[in-house]
Amino acid sequence: MKIQTRLSGSGGQGLILGGILLAEAAILDGKKALQSQSYGPESRGGSSRSDVIISDKPIYFPRATELDNLLCLTQESADKFLEFLKPDGIFFYDSSQIKINPIDAKSIGIPFTEKAIEKFKTPLVANIVALSFIGKITNIVSLISFKKALKMRIKPKYLEMNLNAVKFGIQLAEKFLKSNE
Repeated sequence: MKIQTRLSGSGGQGLILGGILLAEAAILDGKKALQSQSYGPESRGGSSRSDVIISDKPIYFPRATELDNLLCLTQESADKFLEFLKPDGIFFYDSSQIKINPIDAKSIGIPFTEKAIEKFKTPLVANIVALSFIGKITNIVSLISFKKALKMRIKPKYLEMNLNAVKFGIQLAEKFLKSNE
């Protein structure tokens, strides 16, 4: 088992933190995990990418090259990284930010940023909503371990909102799964 996931968008969207949380959750699940990151020189607004490789065996190459899962929160990231998605991979994207052309892979568009703003009055938790959604759809990590990783990394004053964002992401995924039965 080896799963390669890329989280991409722009700086300030919490994707590097999201990748760290995903890798730590995988480790808590007893798997091997490696997280790497890349971002532009701007701390906010430049491109941002976090790759997470999860495996039950040692990981010898630190870069995700054939993506099983791709999350894009900006059009620029979708344009840049879609070519790395495996034909049987899943493309998760923020449908309020991205307009895509048909692709061979399975595509799931959810307006993650708009939903976060509607529910929490801030876009800051769109990353957690999206990751929880992906976790529920793919079972890449257990949601229990994801919540544990969140509790280890998030400042106490933001923890409750982020835990509520996890619940909300799971609800969105359940609604999506039910509508696609």
